[in-house]
Amino acid sequence: MFCPLKLILMPVLLDYSLGLSDLTAFYPELTVHVGDSALMGCVIQSTEGKSVTKVDWIHSRGQHVKDEYVLYYYANMSVPAGRFQNRSHLVGDVSHSDGSLLLQDVQEADRGIYTCELYLGKEGKVFKKAMVLHVLPEDPKELIVRVGESALMECHFQSTEEKRVTKVDWMFSSGQHAREEVVLLYNLNRPMRYPQYQGRFQNRVNLVGDIAHNDGAIMLQRVKESDEGNYTCRIYLGSLMFRKTLALHVILEKPQTTSRPEVLGGNHVVIIVGIVCITLLLLTGLILILKKTHRNESSGCSTTLMKTLEDTKKANPEKHVYSSITTWEMTEEPSGKPDSTYMIMHPVQSSLTSDPNNLLGKKTSWEIPKTDQAF
Repeated sequence: MFCPLKLILMPVLLDYSLGLSDLTAFYPELTVHVGDSALMGCVIQSTEGKSVTKVDWIHSRGQHVKDEYVLYYYANMSVPAGRFQNRSHLVGDVSHSDGSLLLQDVQEADRGIYTCELYLGKEGKVFKKAMVLHVLPEDPKELIVRVGESALMECHFQSTEEKRVTKVDWMFSSGQHAREEVVLLYNLNRPMRYPQYQGRFQNRVNLVGDIAHNDGAIMLQRVKESDEGNYTCRIYLGSLMFRKTLALHVILEKPQTTSRPEVLGGNHVVIIVGIVCITLLLLTGLILILKKTHRNESSGCSTTLMKTLEDTKKANPEKHVYSSITTWEMTEEPSGKPDSTYMIMHPVQSSLTSDPNNLLGKKTSWEIPKTDQAF
């Protein structure tokens, strides 16, 4: 009679003799994301006719951290404790030796070891079970897909038990004040246990999750632009409900652009060659015009210079060195002296064409005009 109890109490004694870190290898483990729910089972298969009188759930984060109560059950009353007050629920049937715990909205500080203690009968015999809870960062709650693709929307909670789920619902809303549309209804308590699809999602939604493993995931196929909105999953554990909302964003298909350079065709090559040839011909003609213009300007300058020299020769004929003598008539003076004639000679510059040597070699002739003497 005492042998089974001895085996049951062995883990309790080991908990106090060894550190918690040394026992985690022997405990079942559960991994959840921040904001999800975790179902931690605590069931006694055989109690030899003894009923459970008390249930305690205790959380521990290590040897140097004080343990804290999560929930306790006594006298047919379940009482959540401390910071778990609004998030812990006793979902097991105590009358059937089931003290399973549902922890909702898991936080980072919730990681650690959870110990369940079931007290049997009036003797206060204790059945103890522990498990390790690992908490990961929050799972993305947004999903982005393209038009025409499929969208996998997950909805499950981690559990050490493979039962409990009684109902799964999926609802859609395009906005805060929009009316909700039914995407999927699945009730295990009804005679016809198969998913029911309604509305415009009827032929495009499939239940792909395993309800027996607390998984209510769905696959939405051939996504349309009008499917964008919020999808809410509700998994029921009897009277309790696990809820999760996903936001689906639908983007339009964009044409693919390639960065490879475009290969020119035959027509493009002909056009480019023609442009190059025309450009060369225009440049050649322009160069010839410039040369001809320059040659005409040079010839005009030479002609003008020669004409200027000829005009200069005509305008400056050869002149005599001296001009004719200017005579002055003298009036008779009363002194009675004979009259005299005066001559004034003016030098004249030679022309540009006269030879100075010829001027030096010739004798200068002087013309003396005859003047009448005054009487």
